[in-house]
Amino acid sequence: MESNFGWLALLPPLIAIGLAIWKREVVISLLLGTFVGVTIINDWNPIKGLLETFSTYIVGKSLADAWNVGVILFCLAIGGMIGIISKTGGTKAIADALTRKASGTRSTMFATFLMTLAIFFDDYANSLLVGNTMRPISDKQNISREKFSYIIDTGAASASSMAPISTWIAMEIGLIATAFQSLGIKANPMIIFFQTIPFRFYSILALFFVLMIIYLKRDFGPMLDAELRARRTGKVNRDGADPIIVEDKSLLPDEGVVGSIYDMLIPLGVFLLVTIVGLWYNGGGMTKSIKDAFGDADASVVLTWGAFISSMVIIAKGVMNKKFTLKEAVDSWVAGVKTMLMACIVLCLAFALKAVIDEMGLSEWIVENLRTILSGNLVPALTFVVACFIALATGTSWGTCAILMPIAIPIAVGFGGVSGGSEIGTIVLATIGSVLTGSVMGDHCSPISDTTILSSTGAGADHIDHVRTQMPYAVVVAVIAFVLFVLAGYGLHPFFCLILGATSVFAVIKIVGTKYNDAGEIE
Repeated sequence: MESNFGWLALLPPLIAIGLAIWKREVVISLLLGTFVGVTIINDWNPIKGLLETFSTYIVGKSLADAWNVGVILFCLAIGGMIGIISKTGGTKAIADALTRKASGTRSTMFATFLMTLAIFFDDYANSLLVGNTMRPISDKQNISREKFSYIIDTGAASASSMAPISTWIAMEIGLIATAFQSLGIKANPMIIFFQTIPFRFYSILALFFVLMIIYLKRDFGPMLDAELRARRTGKVNRDGADPIIVEDKSLLPDEGVVGSIYDMLIPLGVFLLVTIVGLWYNGGGMTKSIKDAFGDADASVVLTWGAFISSMVIIAKGVMNKKFTLKEAVDSWVAGVKTMLMACIVLCLAFALKAVIDEMGLSEWIVENLRTILSGNLVPALTFVVACFIALATGTSWGTCAILMPIAIPIAVGFGGVSGGSEIGTIVLATIGSVLTGSVMGDHCSPISDTTILSSTGAGADHIDHVRTQMPYAVVVAVIAFVLFVLAGYGLHPFFCLILGATSVFAVIKIVGTKYNDAGEIE
């Protein structure tokens, strides 16, 4: 049973987030935040807090959780897969091919963005696959790792959370169905899911924001500084940066080995096929619909299947083509695994901090204290703010939805959001959309979010630099989304809201953003 420590539950995430942004040291920040929380849980006993930080939370609750271990194993496995692909020369071959097609930074960033939309079925796979595939091309165009990771992170969760077939949809539909059932509302949750998509103001406008900064070649804030540095000096990471992934020369193809784009396309194709079929099979697809099967599947297990099977395929192909021996293949796979070590450490600590936050009852305390101000036409807008804050503090979109949805829907329904027992009104649809998109926004800004960490990993960016440069863009879009939720709450049609929002995004980038060319010269 979860405890409620009141406002003290805010301390662990605030310490972790604040210190991470201030000192740009994510490992120590996560560890200190966890330690403070565990100490409070243990009656302010620092000795017991220190011991249990490692034994009970890092080992017992972080590494003993099947889902957490599955995510970490997937990271290691996909690192190995990328290591083998690099050894065959596949990464270099496809990078060279795409670079010849890319006329400059704009087309490279646009291609990266399109890839994030194409891999819509899972945000974890999205972050790592797009990052590892496009990173060499992005580097060659002198695109900062901060900008590169921002494009990946924004596209990954935004696309996956709205896709009709993804690892997200069952969670979203399940929460809607449960809330409606408890209220005696007869409505198809799948239909409601689609009806809420126009109200995902932040997610939709965040994708549009990415398109506009690419098209207009404008940036502002710390992202502008990062881009000018990269364009002028060729330093895709700042001096002193601590990229969450490391490069290993042993992963490069041997002298004389000529790679082919098929050395990249075949394993990626196998990975995608195994993942899609695996989600169906693991979720009980033989007895369920595709939608239900995808939602009930354990994504961490299926993604690990994909990474291991893809590794086996490319190893077999490389050995048969005499690009390397079996021993060299295994050595390259292990070298690829090693590049993911820092990411796994950060994920492990983030999972431990989340366990502390859950035990202290932070989400319940936030909702309970803000519940009284959620009233009338402002319910969607205020729910959006609450969802953003919970996701920022806890680092989990899914956890935010699970806590907030059962409370937000009844509040919205209480203001006449349902007529005739089944017709769902705008306030309810907008409120559901605000929870689902607000959780994505907070996740984008949270340095303890696993998807944010994986985006830094795939891009090879300093994690704190990624969060620090992405946050201003996310906040700008969130402010616009908040205004749109206010307007939607007072009856403005969501499509008109989106038109107004898109116009606002364009205007902000055009007015605030600074235009520069590929050489980093201000225009």
